[in-house]
Amino acid sequence: MASKFQQSNRTGWLMAGPAFLLIAGFIILPFFFAIALSFTNQRLISPNPTEFTGLANYRQLLGVAVLTLDPLKDEAGAVQMKDGAPEYPSLRSITRNNPDRPDLAGMREWFSFDWGDARTFILARDVVFMTALVNTILFVVIVAPVQGGLALGLALLINQRLRGINVFRAIYFMPVVVSIVVVSLLWRFIYDGQSGLLNNLLGAVSFGAIPKIDWLGNPSTALGAIIAMSIWQAVGFHMVIWLSGLQTISPTLYEAAAIEGSSKWQTFRYITWPGLRNTAVLVLIVITMQAFALFAQIDVMTNGGPLDSTQTIVFQAVERGYGKQDISGGSTISVVLFVIVLSVSLIQRWLTREKS
Repeated sequence: MASKFQQSNRTGWLMAGPAFLLIAGFIILPFFFAIALSFTNQRLISPNPTEFTGLANYRQLLGVAVLTLDPLKDEAGAVQMKDGAPEYPSLRSITRNNPDRPDLAGMREWFSFDWGDARTFILARDVVFMTALVNTILFVVIVAPVQGGLALGLALLINQRLRGINVFRAIYFMPVVVSIVVVSLLWRFIYDGQSGLLNNLLGAVSFGAIPKIDWLGNPSTALGAIIAMSIWQAVGFHMVIWLSGLQTISPTLYEAAAIEGSSKWQTFRYITWPGLRNTAVLVLIVITMQAFALFAQIDVMTNGGPLDSTQTIVFQAVERGYGKQDISGGSTISVVLFVIVLSVSLIQRWLTREKS
């Protein structure tokens, strides 16, 4: 006869079984399928059979090279000039049909810079993905500290026993419960280059001195506009997490600090922040994972444009996997994203570990 412990253990597995099957069917198995497909040439609809291609997809996605070219010189040895600047050999003549540099075949210029008289070109096999990678990392680097800091500030403001404080908590949290698609559509109207609320507000404040800006149509402002909207939309969610951490700190510690005559900064530094250590780790990891998953805002507001200035890794994975029906390419991007997020999370956990 089974013991009570065995019976409760069996009951627990039976209750957890449906959830485990759903997780296995929609998360675990697709993940392993993505890894397997990234080593093939699988397409969504193709008459050609699927073939194993090894690391070809990863080489195509991550292939980067550095090429330094000296300026062209005439017969006298003087540097040839064009439009007031040194003239360099055609990059296309080097990256196409060049038997001396077969490793550069198919590569395109990602960016370049001058170093003395020479010009250094950074080449990539997939320039769009490299742009998406840089945009995603930039988004994470800006959003993680700014959103976390604002959320902590709001949590400190509403962590008080004042009349009507729950109204402010609801207002700050309200953007979180609204669909991100609805929020993106709303902010697309706010950012409109002609009659948008932001341009009208800036024009009224400056009495027309500030010209109208096409926030989402300008490559230099599109990503920044999406970053600002994303910070505003999710700051309330992380505020709640900070607030739960603040409410676990014993009030007697603050009473003791007040008796000792501690300033507000000293109280925050020696009582509040140490008490929020575990909460800070959670908030940092959650914000980072959400930031790497940036997709809906891009899909609704800019569709990756203008001029690929708002491309992101997840948007590229969906665009290639379903838009271009390149399942192997989309799977490869997904695997690369998984490795990046896992590495960043492990580094964050190591940096924020308890030190003896």
